[in-house]
Amino acid sequence: MMEWIQREAVYLWYYLDIQFRQIAPYWALGILLGSAVSVFGKRYIHGAFAKIGQRRMGWLGVIPASLLGVASPLCMYGTIPIAASFSEQGVKDDYLAAFMMSSILLNPQLIFYSGSLGQTAVIIRCVSCILCGCAAGWLIRLFYSGKGKSFFDFTGFHEGANRDSDPNLLKRYLKNVWRNIKATGPMFALGILLTALYQIHVPGDFVSGLVGRNKGFGVLMAATIGVPLYMCGGGTIPLLKQWLVDGMSMGSAAAFMITGPATKITNLGAMKIVLGWKRFVLYILFSIVFAWVTGMIVDLFV
Repeated sequence: MMEWIQREAVYLWYYLDIQFRQIAPYWALGILLGSAVSVFGKRYIHGAFAKIGQRRMGWLGVIPASLLGVASPLCMYGTIPIAASFSEQGVKDDYLAAFMMSSILLNPQLIFYSGSLGQTAVIIRCVSCILCGCAAGWLIRLFYSGKGKSFFDFTGFHEGANRDSDPNLLKRYLKNVWRNIKATGPMFALGILLTALYQIHVPGDFVSGLVGRNKGFGVLMAATIGVPLYMCGGGTIPLLKQWLVDGMSMGSAAAFMITGPATKITNLGAMKIVLGWKRFVLYILFSIVFAWVTGMIVDLFV
């Protein structure tokens, strides 16, 4: 028994060390640069979005709204009060939908962290998330614009106090970095641990058989398992990296990277509050369908 425990401990330490060396630099870079965006750029990002909302850009305004959603460093519970304040200023629902949808899927920190998956994966993730935000905005503009009632219900939401308020810029930045470490560190460690256990105990051809060879079914499977398995960006990057090594198609990975954050428990809780049940169900269906279509298209070309 002791010999088995010692062997398992050696294997676990070996794979933990490999995973940490491969992924930790991207996690650290994401925190440092993401905090820089949050401390020094957040005000300009949100100011730019407010200006877009006040202009008459029509259908094209959805595109910069989605881009700014990706650039925003806030989590969904931080984004909703901001969106509520924009709504009070007269920003239309299609712009808000694009901003919120892309903000759910991606942020500057996660972009840098995703670098561990390779350049192709980063490009696909960025483009697909921006397009998902655009699609959400265009659909709302097409089916809900001009109906006299807001698509969102921001009742009770107000912009919270800014925690990045220390007059010393360096201290302000370091405090934000520390909050990011506390927020993402546990899930980062859990993701590393789960990946190491996966490498030890799961046969390498399991994932390739499930989401690699039969690409149509694999993409649908990846889009579906993204719903219950996604912990946070920090927790799933190590697993995704290993799944890609084991044969997961890039389309399946793209589908997982959309449905995962879109249906993360905390994000679902926030969206349910502002959407109500009927539109909340539409939101989930839209996320899964868009993820599946994206995955299929990616697998045709990658």
